[in-house]
Amino acid sequence: MRTYDNPVLPGFHPDPSVCRVGEDYYLVCSSFEYFPGIPLFHSRDLVHWRRIGNVLDRAEQLPLPHGVPASGGIYAPTIRHHDGRFHVITTNVGGGGNFLVTSDRPEGPWSDPVWIDLPGIDPDLAWDDDGTCWVAVAGVGLARVDPATGKVLDGPVPVWSGSGKRDPEGPHLYRVGDWWYLLVAEGGTARGHSVSVARARSPLGPYEPAPQNPVLTHSGSREPVQCTGHADLVEAADGTWWMVLLGTRPRGFFPEYHVLGRETFLAPVEWADGWPRVGPVRERHPAPAACHPQPADPARDDFDGPVLAPHWISPHGRPAGSWSLSERPGRLTLTATGDSLDRPGHTFVGRRQQHHDCRASVRLDPAEGRAGLSVRMDEAHHYDIEVAEGTVSVIARIGPVRRRVAERPLPAGPVVLAVDIRTTGVRPPTTVRPGEETPGLRAGGPDTLAFSAEGPEGPVRLAELDGRYLSTEVAGGFTGRVIGMYVTEGRASFDWFEYVPRT
Repeated sequence: MRTYDNPVLPGFHPDPSVCRVGEDYYLVCSSFEYFPGIPLFHSRDLVHWRRIGNVLDRAEQLPLPHGVPASGGIYAPTIRHHDGRFHVITTNVGGGGNFLVTSDRPEGPWSDPVWIDLPGIDPDLAWDDDGTCWVAVAGVGLARVDPATGKVLDGPVPVWSGSGKRDPEGPHLYRVGDWWYLLVAEGGTARGHSVSVARARSPLGPYEPAPQNPVLTHSGSREPVQCTGHADLVEAADGTWWMVLLGTRPRGFFPEYHVLGRETFLAPVEWADGWPRVGPVRERHPAPAACHPQPADPARDDFDGPVLAPHWISPHGRPAGSWSLSERPGRLTLTATGDSLDRPGHTFVGRRQQHHDCRASVRLDPAEGRAGLSVRMDEAHHYDIEVAEGTVSVIARIGPVRRRVAERPLPAGPVVLAVDIRTTGVRPPTTVRPGEETPGLRAGGPDTLAFSAEGPEGPVRLAELDGRYLSTEVAGGFTGRVIGMYVTEGRASFDWFEYVPRT
């Protein structure tokens, strides 16, 4: 039997929403404070996904002022296809509220936002047979909306608040046969996360909860996938049903830590007695009938193209003067817009960490600038390897503490900077007798990050740092690690960036 491995979109890809057009599937995820916003993927089998762009790739579509905090910005988009046109609705928290964008083609260009004066987050889209457009929001309230203008015609009307757990959110409304089904996430997006469902004959209810609610949860279980929830349903071209949802893969000793953020998982769905049934979500499942592998992205980006690849993201925007692929052809040249990674407004171009064990490296010509490679959760939680004034340093920012943990002289000229990330054993710290060396604090953590530099004299290992301080359990928030290039003084050029998973 052919199988697939979960997650189908590893790394920081939370709040997935999916739609099918013929035999093609399109999926979007939350992007929070990062620009461009709302990564967009295409698949022919729900397992193999290729990133085809970002829905919000223009500054006028995505206002993310510096006052928007980490984990603010774009929450929980929904993608749907109706009357030959693609629609994505979402919330910009701290940047205007709920809005809708549309496009004839999934690759874009996508329209400017149509703002919707509707309170709440996590908006959903559904259409009735007569063309009525319904928007559900966390809570769960339902409103009738004109998608062309954003005008709220009726509502929002409370229709169902879930099965009684906290934070009923991420609603999705579907017409299946003679019933309307309302799928919601409950219990918060942490270990109590779950999926519940109700149905009614009309979008406005009254709704009957499923007798087996929640239809999916891993709360309190030993499953390796945790925090399962915020799901969306899709009927495949062969008539089978599937669910995309977010989950986490915690590592290390109690309380365990997840460092990649919330990821996108896929699970088969069965219908029984008029209700969807799913779970548990395994790391390996029997695969859908269709099989259409996608070409893998190259490990190395040589920056030879006219534009940045769509997987490159930057916090709070990417001003035109902060980066260039033409100033030094074949290189990414970054210009400082802020003097510290500890505050918004800095120049940073990165990609999601998608594997627990991996290596990221860059070839950097620092010139007269201050530049380097950073592993980032937010402004208060990042590890950096930095070159400036003939010195290479490793800097750790953990909450209120910022410390230079290693440094050494470096000859002038280009240098290769690298971080090797590897998981550590899942074991508690051991007891030691007085006078013996205390076990490393990393003994019960999820991973270690080893920073090195390679100049004319060869590679030099500078420092190893505990990965738990770059985890959601320590940093908080809704994102995962992003590894990227930065400049905080002057300008510098990057010849290439390479990301290689380790097995």
